[in-house]
Amino acid sequence: MFDHPSFDAHEGVHAFHDAESGLKCIIAVHSTALGPAAGGCRMWNYASGDAMLTDALRLSQGMSFKNAMADLPLGGGKSVIWGDPRQDKSEALFRAFGRAVESLNGSYYTAEDVGIDTSDMALVRKETRYVAGLDEGAAASGDPSPVTAMGVYLGIKEVAKRLYGSDDLSDRIIAVQGVGSVGGHVCEHLARDGAKLVISDIDEEALKAVSAVTGATIVPPDDIYDVDADIFSPCALGAVINEKTLGRLRVKGVAGAANNQLIVPEMGEFLRRQGILYAPDYVINGGGIINVAAEISGNYSREWVDGKLNRLIETLGQVLDEALSTDQPANAVADRIARTRIAEAKTGAPK
Repeated sequence: MFDHPSFDAHEGVHAFHDAESGLKCIIAVHSTALGPAAGGCRMWNYASGDAMLTDALRLSQGMSFKNAMADLPLGGGKSVIWGDPRQDKSEALFRAFGRAVESLNGSYYTAEDVGIDTSDMALVRKETRYVAGLDEGAAASGDPSPVTAMGVYLGIKEVAKRLYGSDDLSDRIIAVQGVGSVGGHVCEHLARDGAKLVISDIDEEALKAVSAVTGATIVPPDDIYDVDADIFSPCALGAVINEKTLGRLRVKGVAGAANNQLIVPEMGEFLRRQGILYAPDYVINGGGIINVAAEISGNYSREWVDGKLNRLIETLGQVLDEALSTDQPANAVADRIARTRIAEAKTGAPK
């Protein structure tokens, strides 16, 4: 593990197995310099244990950077459960996961991510206090996906402003990959602004539902990379900007909700060379963790959430401006800022 290319000095990587429920999970804690690690739980049918570990490590590091860029009193962590969310869920499994979270004594807070919903988190809550994204409770606010989607929509407008001189999205063509709990809401915001949508997903029912509401054109999953559009918005899984897809993109901007969109950080430079402006994923998609942070505080305030979200979008704009003015890849600019904030927190230096 220590030689793993995605290890990046994690504070802790915890593997849990419960034979009775079938739970196989990893909880990765990248950093607690800014506060307890926080990040959602993903359930996915991984091809191998190594693929599972890679996902946990990359997602956990991304959460450290995301929380730092959102100026939250939280570190970065992530949990992944190996299993098919369509058929392997059970109360016993989620309660076993809850006991795993509880065993870390508050160094990690969990919430929803891909394959997990609020009803699953309610089961986790039976075994641990360290859960957010709940429908019930003193500071509960439910699924954070709508807040994530709002941030992504506002971030797309920031990218458009720098590409076209205006954040007016009317008649702009946006190619959206993934129309689930976040992507679907993003599409609704974009459609209300008059954008022309081209969408793809492996879930045909979700595609039909979003298309019916937004008038979006549906294309097969692999064809989304070839769409002649203004902005590509990845809102499904990560690593979609890679050596196979890079040359196919026919857009001027990439701005979406998916985590770890770049298969390796160097893809940010390759996007820059192609004249494509990239909104770093962990900046543009930070709305959900802002909402979770409000729950963790025990005193949920939508006004506080909206204020933090607006400041995050201002930060995204600053990252984009610096990237453009200095001819640097935007992800390199964001990485430097995030690492600096985390390092200053470790040394107690003022912000």
